[in-house]
Amino acid sequence: MLVVSDVYTLPDLLARAVNEHPDSDIVVFPNSRTTFTELYERASKAARSLKAIGIKQGDSVGILMSNCIEFVDLLLGSQLIGAIPVPINARYKAKELAYVIDDAGLKVLATTDRIVEHVDFVKLLQEAFPDLENQADPMRLELSEARNLNSIILFGERMPTGMLDTETFETLSKNIDEEAIEISRSRLQVRDIAMMMYTSGTTANPKGCPITHEALVRPAIEAGRTRFKITETDRMWDPLPMFHMSFVLPLIACIDAGAALLTMEYFEPKLALSYMKSEQATLNFASFPTIMEALLNHADYDPDILNMRIVNNVGPADLLVSMQERMPNTVQISAYGLTECGGVVSFGHIEDSLEKRTETSGRLFRGIQAQIRHPETDEILGANEQGEILIKGYCVFEGYHNAPDKNKEAFTEDGWFRTGDLCSLDEDGRVTYHGRIKDMLKVGGENVAAVEIEGFLSHHPAIQLAQVVSAPDNKYVEVPAAFIQLKDGMVATEDEIIEFCKGQLSSFKIPRYVRFVTEWPMSATKIQKIRLREQIATEIRG
Repeated sequence: MLVVSDVYTLPDLLARAVNEHPDSDIVVFPNSRTTFTELYERASKAARSLKAIGIKQGDSVGILMSNCIEFVDLLLGSQLIGAIPVPINARYKAKELAYVIDDAGLKVLATTDRIVEHVDFVKLLQEAFPDLENQADPMRLELSEARNLNSIILFGERMPTGMLDTETFETLSKNIDEEAIEISRSRLQVRDIAMMMYTSGTTANPKGCPITHEALVRPAIEAGRTRFKITETDRMWDPLPMFHMSFVLPLIACIDAGAALLTMEYFEPKLALSYMKSEQATLNFASFPTIMEALLNHADYDPDILNMRIVNNVGPADLLVSMQERMPNTVQISAYGLTECGGVVSFGHIEDSLEKRTETSGRLFRGIQAQIRHPETDEILGANEQGEILIKGYCVFEGYHNAPDKNKEAFTEDGWFRTGDLCSLDEDGRVTYHGRIKDMLKVGGENVAAVEIEGFLSHHPAIQLAQVVSAPDNKYVEVPAAFIQLKDGMVATEDEIIEFCKGQLSSFKIPRYVRFVTEWPMSATKIQKIRLREQIATEIRG
């Protein structure tokens, strides 16, 4: 039988699921659950309210929230009217937040007054935009730091100056007929932009990645159908932040299958274990060793009680093997992907051997091509040779938002996307990830640009030059390590440098190690960062 790809916009996929599974759960929290019908109704209401305040097709809608059902409402509601949701990293500090809001050209930003894990979004926005307290009309903001931002919608009980309250926003939905939303949905096309995610690159600021409906939906559907083999009876646990692709993709896979997605406001291992048990979770999309180790090492963990078919996880092969040994009733698979390519391009197969499932990330999805090229000569390499992986296909975005120079660097003349990742392909086309070629770290799943940290450290009065590299870490896979040359006559300690970063950089960007140097390993005119990485790795591993 010939295999045919289903290609939908995300709202159409949800509408199909409503017809087929109207009363089944789709989004479940420990203390609440939402059916497919309820979710569509909630999204439609959000869409009508957005339309009532002037949001139209192509406008950008920011979402700055911890995990909550309102996040999903706004994500899907924006898409229903052809607007572009922009999920924002909840760990950003004020400076990063202000940059993304302005760069994305947000017309409206939705947030919440709930304080989760000590993050107060209201306070953060007030810090980012001091003029908020002087705004007379919350529906017509005039902020010099966010030139296109008209409104900040606050879900909650607080009513700070400059923000539109929940009741007013939701009441506005009555001004728009439901038929208008369905007309908007009917006009959506699969190559329209479905979402814009921000990812850190080699520049000092995050970069916007516009992703089409096809690039978002097709890989998620294929992963669900061919790798996880999800059915309507499955219940997939996913504790990851909703602003992350590792939440959006499982959500889509569950919508396609009519399955339930079990999420949490934030990850806490004891609650997670009891929650998965009570909800009879069958699939686990933990994705990162930081989460899985917290579960597997917890006193309440019992593999015979927590009996899931499949776990998605990434990390060093030795660590994955160790975790698999502690999950005798579960098959562990890995994935490879990046935001610029729809989040995921390959996934492991449950039928593969333990070696293949832990050392590789499986084969590419249909319709996606890959090449391995020498990082310096650009020569196309053969099977099992390490080099930069380049991607081509429906999943690849069309370029970074507002970054023409970066786009020239990111694509070859014949349309291949340069990932900056060091990978290899075996004889059967399985992808193995070996690290980053670009000056980029991946800390617990978060992309971190070394140059951003270096730029910040340069403001320290004692620092002449800083170079940041990755250091191996059992929990986060890799963490930042800073090599620093001090100015003549100046002194500083490791603790002082780390303290300088606290409160100014996101926690995952703060150097875990600081080492002081007087000479740099050089190659002609460039510092050899590979030697710095080797030095810190040797030191850590002993």
